Amino acid sequence: MVLAVLVGLTVLAAAWIGIRGALAYGHLRDAQTAAVAARASLADPATAADAIAEISAETAAAHRLTSDPVWRAAEGVAWIGPQLRAVSTVAASLDDVAGSALAPLVDVASSFSVDSLAPVDGRIDLAAFTALEEPAAAGAAGVRDAAAALDGLDRPALLAPLRDAVDEVSDLLDEVQVGAGALARATALIPGMLGADGPRNYLILFQNNAEWRSLGGIPGAVALLATDDGRMSLAAQESSRDFSVSDASVLPLGPEVQSIYGERPGRWIQNVTQVPDFPLAAHLAQEMWAREHDGQRVDGVIAMDPVALSYLLAATGPVELPTGDVLTTENAVPLLLNEAYLRYEDPDEQDKFFAAAAASVFDALSSGGFAPADLVSALARSGDERRLLLWSDHDDDQALLADTTLAGALPRTDADIARFGVYLNDGTGSKMTYYAGADTTVAWTSCIAGPRGVTGQAELTVTVRNDAPADAATLPDYITGGGSFGIPPGVARTVGYLYLPTGFSLADATMSDGSGFGGGVHDGRRVLTFSVDLAPGESATATVRADTAEPAASVLEVVQTPGVKTSSVPTAACGDAGP
Repeated sequence: MVLAVLVGLTVLAAAWIGIRGALAYGHLRDAQTAAVAARASLADPATAADAIAEISAETAAAHRLTSDPVWRAAEGVAWIGPQLRAVSTVAASLDDVAGSALAPLVDVASSFSVDSLAPVDGRIDLAAFTALEEPAAAGAAGVRDAAAALDGLDRPALLAPLRDAVDEVSDLLDEVQVGAGALARATALIPGMLGADGPRNYLILFQNNAEWRSLGGIPGAVALLATDDGRMSLAAQESSRDFSVSDASVLPLGPEVQSIYGERPGRWIQNVTQVPDFPLAAHLAQEMWAREHDGQRVDGVIAMDPVALSYLLAATGPVELPTGDVLTTENAVPLLLNEAYLRYEDPDEQDKFFAAAAASVFDALSSGGFAPADLVSALARSGDERRLLLWSDHDDDQALLADTTLAGALPRTDADIARFGVYLNDGTGSKMTYYAGADTTVAWTSCIAGPRGVTGQAELTVTVRNDAPADAATLPDYITGGGSFGIPPGVARTVGYLYLPTGFSLADATMSDGSGFGGGVHDGRRVLTFSVDLAPGESATATVRADTAEPAASVLEVVQTPGVKTSSVPTAACGDAGP
């Protein structure tokens, strides 16, 4: 009789758990559908509000169904316990995200719109950002905690369908975490940067991709952006030719940097972005500006290139210049990086043209003549492609930027991704990089996945091309370099700096033209350097093989110099086909 009762209770408990589990599964699926909508609209909390409210209702129901005493007791049973624990953890985590982390955003979302980014009478209303700061920070923290809870599950113990579902939710939370983190950083950074706490000044470096530097191109023009209580103005515009050349670096570079780059980055403002470390470049530019302007210390440094400018023009629409040219998202890059040099051979005339273009686009932005949602997309794309970089002299602001692509830091290897760095520089003293091309691949040539990571060998290839026309020698001297540095007109010299991931050691390196490598070590990363001179139609390939010194991340990625053309980020995972 007792046995029959126990069997009956077991059957009832199993049925109870099964029914509640099925109901919870339905709610979680509905929540996941709504989460996709929320993920896509987190940049505009007002749009995300309805989706977040729907998620909250569904996840709360799923959490209730998977947290009763019977369910909790069953989590201690062998084999079935981990399965039930995974379901309840997913339900609880999503409920925490929707109900506690993102719900506060719903309360303020109705009063916020991405249209708040547009200036009115020359001023951006900072109140909307201030109202969002605390709930956005809470939301980001909640999503981060939920993702960590899922990371703590024993996934190998789960049945394949459940494991796949947990992986899917985990990936979704990771993506939402990116959006929530970006919103939290933006609401914390923007008010201060726009002068909420008093006037600020930012030095803008306009990088010229027609003359490569590691972070994009030479800073050919600079401007001083002044902000105060939401108002912005261009306080000054100058050419990099206006800056004097120092006899020695304006700031100490450190022995590692000097052994690889010499003192050039600290002597010429055109070379500050030669080292692929934007905080260092920004410090150098800040000091150079101060020396040229009676000690004025800027609050931060911003770098952007004409490709990023072309993205902004997608938001503003065409902008007419004083010359009568109409700058568009389609013609900005060729006009600013090539055609201007064909039209104006006098550098002073070139500088006037570039200054007028920058001022005209700034006027369009500061007048509110743009689509705010498109502007957000343009800025995000520019940041993702490392065409927009930002450094702040305010420690709290810089801490928020440190782990983003906006920071422009050295390639960082972590538990998930091992990152190579491929940084290219013009050595011709010319604008020949406009015609250059670079193709990069990365792959595991051998790899073994273990419990602590992957061991094996990775291969990086970098092919540099001179795609200039055959008669490139007849182009204006300002484009070809006119024979400077002993390089014949039409020939392009490229200097490359190849960074191995932290924890990788060099196995082998070859150049297709038979030349060799120099190099050194920079902040724990092995660096290889090469130099090639290419006539029109020629190319050269560097091939580098590197071994894992200890178990590493299974995914390889390459951070590279942004060029005239947009290229995808080279990646490879252990198990992918080799090169």
